Amino acid sequence: MTEMRSIFFPPATIGIIGGGQLGQMMALSAKAMGYHVGVLDPTPDAPAAQVSDFQITAAYDDQKALTKLAEKSDLLTYEFENVDQTALAAVAKATGTAVPQGVALLDITSNRLNEKNFLRDHGLPTTAFAAVASPAELRKAVEEIGFPGILKTISGGYDGHGQWDMNSQQDVDQLIEKWPDKLTAILEKRVNFVKEISIMVTRDGQDQVKLWPVTENLHQHHILHFSLAPADIKPEVRQSIREKVTHLAQELHLYGVLGVEMFLTADDRVIINELAPRPHNSGHLTIEACNVSQFEGHIRSICGLPIADPILQSPAAMRNLLGNDLLAARQDLLKHPEWHFHDYGKAEVRPGRKMGHITVVGSDAIKELKGWRP
Repeated sequence: MTEMRSIFFPPATIGIIGGGQLGQMMALSAKAMGYHVGVLDPTPDAPAAQVSDFQITAAYDDQKALTKLAEKSDLLTYEFENVDQTALAAVAKATGTAVPQGVALLDITSNRLNEKNFLRDHGLPTTAFAAVASPAELRKAVEEIGFPGILKTISGGYDGHGQWDMNSQQDVDQLIEKWPDKLTAILEKRVNFVKEISIMVTRDGQDQVKLWPVTENLHQHHILHFSLAPADIKPEVRQSIREKVTHLAQELHLYGVLGVEMFLTADDRVIINELAPRPHNSGHLTIEACNVSQFEGHIRSICGLPIADPILQSPAAMRNLLGNDLLAARQDLLKHPEWHFHDYGKAEVRPGRKMGHITVVGSDAIKELKGWRP
């Protein structure tokens, strides 16, 4: 049954909670369609604010600032999952401003235990896991799940932060000896995978599920380094992923783009690792490689508009630019007319910080980008 949805035509104002690169690319898509865009971010002249109509410079949990953004906007969206859910729900109720993605999606995806339980309860494949809130619970979880495992904080943490490898009893004992204050975590059985893959999904204004191509991902030091589409997987695996993720989108009553990160095992089993309730780093290549990007899809979905079936028009690859990689890539622009170069406009270059990315299309350009060294 189709749900009754509000439709927001241009030049409605979209308020984005978060002003980083994801917000920037959302704003660029929205502005191209004629929408007005406002941003809430504590950093003056944040990347998203540089391409938007206005910025409210304040902390994300500043309820007065959030209310101001809501009052100036027709609808709100977010570019990261750790939004203050209570504040967002209260502001939306007080102002009547629409939040098409809803707050329930944040409750699921911002808490790793909630996320794993949701997936398991809806028949979707996950690794074995157990809740851990004390040294005793860690010992019990290790007995149940075994080694190797990864202990992750329930919320927060990204790109490898807030994680501990549990490969032996020595790892367990060392963590217990220096137990972090008020730690609430989840122990996950480490998956012996052959590929890390991901897919972007949304539902459009007619509640039709729309899927982008499956992407193959390479990480370095827990941070995404390189993405390639289409992923080199069997057709039956691709179809299985599409079926599982379609079911997931329907069960979530999804609006806005959701990034689904997965592992592929040697026997072609797909295991869902994490969900991201917004466009995802591994989907950046859709800007140049698809007829509709993940960012345009996100805007269309939250505004209640139809979305064309996403089609990968050419093989494509994306390379993240971390820290000083950006500075080297700027200098190499003279040598690489095939690069689609994205500089996020962040004021400070820091090691490991995502400063931009490069996308290329076509097999020859992909091969050359793989070999590029800053």
